[in-house]
Amino acid sequence: MDKFFKRLESFCVSVTLKGPWVTHYFMTQLKQFIGRFNDFGIEEKFLEIITSKGFKIPTPIQRQVIPGALQGKDVVGIAQTGTGKTLAFGIPMIQRIGTYKGQGLILVPTRELALQVEQALQVVGAPLGLRSVVVIGGVSQHTQVQALKNNPHIVIATPGRLADLMNQGVYRLNKVSIITLDEADRMLDIGFLPEIKRILQTAPKQRQTMLFSATMPNSISQLASSFMKLPLRIEIAPQGTAAENVEQEVFVITKNNKTRLLDTLLKQYSTEKILIFSRTKHGAKRIARDIRNMYHTATEIHSNRSQAQRKLALEGFISGKFRVMVATDIASRGIDVKDISIVINFDLPDNSEDYVHRIGRTGRAGKFGKAISFVTPSEKADIRKIELLIRKSLPVLSLPELVAEQERLPHLNQNRTQKQNQFSQQGPRKHYYKKDNKRSSRGHHKNSKR
Repeated sequence: MDKFFKRLESFCVSVTLKGPWVTHYFMTQLKQFIGRFNDFGIEEKFLEIITSKGFKIPTPIQRQVIPGALQGKDVVGIAQTGTGKTLAFGIPMIQRIGTYKGQGLILVPTRELALQVEQALQVVGAPLGLRSVVVIGGVSQHTQVQALKNNPHIVIATPGRLADLMNQGVYRLNKVSIITLDEADRMLDIGFLPEIKRILQTAPKQRQTMLFSATMPNSISQLASSFMKLPLRIEIAPQGTAAENVEQEVFVITKNNKTRLLDTLLKQYSTEKILIFSRTKHGAKRIARDIRNMYHTATEIHSNRSQAQRKLALEGFISGKFRVMVATDIASRGIDVKDISIVINFDLPDNSEDYVHRIGRTGRAGKFGKAISFVTPSEKADIRKIELLIRKSLPVLSLPELVAEQERLPHLNQNRTQKQNQFSQQGPRKHYYKKDNKRSSRGHHKNSKR
């Protein structure tokens, strides 16, 4: 980074004829804009660990949040997904807990995001001896309870399970000195507001509170005003801003032809890693089954799957065991897979804001991605709402030539034919009548005798 500044300064001197003071002013302003981790007040030992892990140039949200958060200020951060928010609140939390003691509490909406946040914090915190515990539903609470008794430095939790443990008297908030709400808008969308209010009311009043969200609905503004002290409002991009390096496309298609279009696209992008979103868990299961029947490797994540199944699915998707993953919106903010090339909205989300989070799963870590949405004719109004939110028109593409219905899933058609042949060999079907049917079997025989 220092070499970069020296080369840039040399370039400025060579092209600036008005004197070196102009170059000095320009460089001062540029360094303030770009910033470096060693400019933020991070302790030297911690800074060495951060840079040794490859974090050298902070992201915009990190650059603006970390200095104020290290001073103990409350923060409201508005930034789109995939912008480095975890370290933006994680670095100050780790340093302040190490300096002033206490305990950090991070609330997130999904199990997957909880595990992801812990993993990110351990990358920079483990060399310092950071002890953290994940408190989530879907698994036995016994291990979590034992870990909480060991007085961890940071607790990462979903509000539902944390509230359960508080009700049981297993966990108390008296040691909490820093609370972070990550993806706050999503937590409120899925009904966690009562639990969040209770947690914030129960925690010590003398604490630091940080809240991060991609959108700022009234409910979050009320939380900020009720439970935070003159928070710094940091808005990296206007709420609803979609990732710049994601190409967005729309296909208008009837519901019955969605699977045929999906089949066509999976063949067109046969080497790409693809994430597909379904509105419902039953739809996700059906879509994943159809994709496997198209001879593609696919897995699924939704609330009907156990935590162990969801973990295996995500690990298989990350490792490449599965090329395609089908998910409900629990994955729109809960996974960080950097090499997803394409996101397909098989169904549009219920909320326009979730569209931004869905397509944010691709185009991460500086790479380019593509987001494709299937839109039925009756959903054109929903596209207009999304366009208003992201302040951009979505191009509607002409449909490609779809796979013929009889060519799609040939083995299924073969199975169907075999069943039909088997049925025809069994002869005519026999009809049976229930006892409570008005036409009872006895009456039927009587009528037959007549």
